Amino acid sequence: MKQKILIVDDEAAICELLEMELTLEGYDCMSASDGILALSAFDSYCPDLILLDIMLPGINGYEVLKRITAKADVPIIMLTAKAQTADIIEGLETGAHDYITKPFETSELLARIKAALRRHGVKAPPSADILKNGSLTVIPSSRSVYVEQTPVRLTVTEFEILLIFMRNYSKVLSRKDLAMMLGEENYDELTRAIDMHIQRLRRKLSKVTAIRFIETVHGLGYKMRNFDEAEI
Repeated sequence: MKQKILIVDDEAAICELLEMELTLEGYDCMSASDGILALSAFDSYCPDLILLDIMLPGINGYEVLKRITAKADVPIIMLTAKAQTADIIEGLETGAHDYITKPFETSELLARIKAALRRHGVKAPPSADILKNGSLTVIPSSRSVYVEQTPVRLTVTEFEILLIFMRNYSKVLSRKDLAMMLGEENYDELTRAIDMHIQRLRRKLSKVTAIRFIETVHGLGYKMRNFDEAEI
C-alpha cells in the first residue's frame, strides 16, 4: 500500500509541484488550501505524513498543528516562508517533527520525508512500483505517465500498450503479440488498430521530448528502446 501525504498550502503552484514530485517517488497525495480543509482532509484521508504551511486562510498552520497533534501521532513537517528563529522554535515546540523554509530543494525535502517516515516506522514506497526509461516514468498503480516530470494523459489502451513496452525492454513485439497481451478477445480486429494507437502514443510523448522511445522494426513490429540507445 502506498504511503499517503497530505499537503497543506494555499499556493496552488506549490501544491501541484509537490504532488508531481511525490507521485513520482511513489507516494499517494492529497492537497488542502486552507486550515479548515486540512482538518477535514486529515480525518477522511488519514495521511501517514503532513506537509504544513503556517500562513493559511481561515485557521493558521500553528492551530492546525495543535489540533492534529492533540489527537494523533503523525509526522508533520512545517514547510513555510517564515524563517525567523522564533517561528521555527514555535513550530517545533507546538509539535512539528521538522521545519523547512521556502524556497527549498526538492531533494532535501524528499530526504526529510523519508527520514520522518522511517522514524515513525513507516516504510517509504518501494521503487518496484515505478518503471523508468530515461526521462520516461510510468507508475502502474496510479496509471500515471510522466516525461521529463511533465504529466502525459493517455487513453486506457495507449497506457496499456506503453506498460507492455516498459516491461519488455528491447524485445520486438508484433502487432498480434501486442493485441494478445492486451487481453482482448477480438484481437484480430485490435491488431489492425495497433498502428493507430502507437502513432497516437508516440505523438503524445513527442510533445514533451524529441526522444523516440518506441521504434518500428520493419516487417516485424515494434520495440521499446532503452534510453541509452534512444536517438534524439
